[in-house]
Amino acid sequence: MSDVTDTAAVPPMPENPLAPGRRWPHPLVTGLAGLAIGAAAVGLAWGLSSGGSSAPATFTLRGTMTLTGDHIPSGSTSEDCTGYSGYEDITKGAGVTVYDSAGKVVATSSLETGKPDSGSCVFILEVPGVPEGSKFYQVEVSHRGKLTVSAADAKAGKFAASLG
Repeated sequence: MSDVTDTAAVPPMPENPLAPGRRWPHPLVTGLAGLAIGAAAVGLAWGLSSGGSSAPATFTLRGTMTLTGDHIPSGSTSEDCTGYSGYEDITKGAGVTVYDSAGKVVATSSLETGKPDSGSCVFILEVPGVPEGSKFYQVEVSHRGKLTVSAADAKAGKFAASLG
């Protein structure tokens, strides 16, 4: 009996099975490429599922701030008016801040020029970019305290405040 078997000789495997001059990419490069493709796919799916836009709808809050009584200069012949006698902060450019029902500042603007009207000084205010969705809003002119307005009135331009 012999220990030799009749099988065909198998040639040895070459050290590099790829064609000459061709190499596999480094594993780090392959991993980073896979991560980038996966992140792009997740981002695309998320963007499509959210309707493509994540910005909330907004509106412009419009209204008036009226200053009355002894707080406006009397006998003014100017077309513009301003606060007086302790109300000097109520003037063109005074800050207007809008808060949502959670108390978060959601938009800011400033008073427009005051116009005399039957012994009062009326300032127009317009605050663009107020996000929809709050149950109510609070508006503060200068540092004079917050006034609450319903969401419906805020959207309809029915905010009205007065001092004096």
